Amino acid sequence: MMFVHFAVRNIRAYRNRSLVTILLLALTTTMLVFATAFMDGSHAKMLSNAVEIYPGYIQITHRDFRDKPSLDNLIFDTGSVRRVVATTPGIAAFAPRFESFVLFAGDAKAVGGMLTGIEPAAEKKLSRLAASLTRGAYLEEGDGNRLYLGYELARRLKVEVGERLSFVGTGVDSSFAADTLVVKGIFNTGLFDFDATAAFVDKGYFDRIMMAENHATHFIVLPADPREADPVAADLNSRLGPDYLAESWRTTMEGLVQAMLVDSIFGYLTLAVIFIVIFFVVLIYTWLTVFARMREIGVLRAVGTRPGQILRMLVAESMLLALGSVVLGGIIGGVLAWYFHHHPICFSFSEEQFKQYGLAASSMPTAFAPLVILRDMAVMFVLAVGSTLYPIVKANRVRPIEAIHHV
Repeated sequence: MMFVHFAVRNIRAYRNRSLVTILLLALTTTMLVFATAFMDGSHAKMLSNAVEIYPGYIQITHRDFRDKPSLDNLIFDTGSVRRVVATTPGIAAFAPRFESFVLFAGDAKAVGGMLTGIEPAAEKKLSRLAASLTRGAYLEEGDGNRLYLGYELARRLKVEVGERLSFVGTGVDSSFAADTLVVKGIFNTGLFDFDATAAFVDKGYFDRIMMAENHATHFIVLPADPREADPVAADLNSRLGPDYLAESWRTTMEGLVQAMLVDSIFGYLTLAVIFIVIFFVVLIYTWLTVFARMREIGVLRAVGTRPGQILRMLVAESMLLALGSVVLGGIIGGVLAWYFHHHPICFSFSEEQFKQYGLAASSMPTAFAPLVILRDMAVMFVLAVGSTLYPIVKANRVRPIEAIHHV
């Protein structure tokens, strides 16, 4: 307790140096907390966008469909899959889809794309297709040959809402399927490749044209808690039998998950380099402040204060300054993380660049995670105290007579 008392007295005695130290460490802690929150928040936004716009949290397919996506590996009995999914706990919504690549033809040109039969009402809960509407109207049950297509595909085909186009594709029985479609709505998800190829019709109509009654390429399943996608998928696999496979978004979008992991690693490596530099800045500053007090240390040694006592006093002083700094910086960084979590940072001037990374919007929220903030504060505390140890030990080894005459 005595060393804490002396440490507090010294902090007050050298107010300017203490204030500079506190500001330096508090600013560094704020930067670390906010940088971590921004990186984690942006990654979460990218993943949620990529998953929720269309692919979904869980997909059920024929076991061989991903390796061999052909008409031989479809879900041939959607009724049986519906019954299994409907009786599985922890599921908020589900629906089948049937995807088929076709050739679209407008008055001006023909373009290949993906025509998908969906259940419009269920799809509102499973994806952001309805929310991405820009012109016209979203699909409804019984819409027949009404088409809902991506804005880039509409631009390439040179069609607008209310206009007609044709398509030619292959039915489930390998026969030709063709019809004339009327554009009901145009959507813009912000995913360029998706908006350039995707078009949707009511599955009832799709099934009649494509001879796909009771068939699907896959089911989309929305867990009641999206964080439980993996356990729900495992539960579904235990119920579906050997012919079908349920996979969470971590598997179906493995490439994006790995990309986010690599980006996180490089992000933390960048932070590590920055804070190594900061470590040496603090070390040099501490070296200067400790050696500026060399005469004081020499006097203490001359009057009989043991080196261990001086060491404990200076370390206590360092720990108090570090504790105050990281608490202040953690509070400021935490408040910023909380604010921008609820009011995302908008990058409207870089919207085109964001689309290249799969973002439907150019706003980025931060992640407000108290435990992560506490972790970052602990890292900064260890960094701050560790950077002061070498100068303190070095100064404490100087002989008293040399310390007293130190200039």
